[in-house]
Amino acid sequence: MDAKLLEILVCPCCHQPLHWAAGRTMLLCKAERIGFPIENGIPLLLEEQAIAVPEIEIAANDDD
Repeated sequence: MDAKLLEILVCPCCHQPLHWAAGRTMLLCKAERIGFPIENGIPLLLEEQAIAVPEIEIAANDDD
């Protein structure tokens, strides 16, 4: 994922920043505890595409 693109992408649900999930092809919203899949290099940033992510996975990807 391009770092500059990642800087401007936000969660479509709460408008908080998204974070790259280490080892997974998804972007995480830590505030909502959801992930958005990336298919063919394109993030699917639709509320309907959101996947619930366990809190333990959010903590494991906490790189801030």
